[in-house]
Amino acid sequence: RGGNMPCILNAANEVAVAAFLQEQIGYLQMSDVIEKTLQRASFVAAPSLDDYLQTDAEAKSIAAGFIH
Repeated sequence: RGGNMPCILNAANEVAVAAFLQEQIGYLQMSDVIEKTLQRASFVAAPSLDDYLQTDAEAKSIAAGFIH
């Protein structure tokens, strides 16, 4: 899709990997956290720097909500 999706993917991945390394989630759950975050985060087709900063914070918050 482009836009800010790579930023969402990266932020969700950072949260998922950190949770895995802290043994809060299993290896296979990392992809679930990332996929759900990609589905829920706000999409911006032509993001500005401010959009990227907001996207990073939003995606990390969403991903953290999926960590049990």
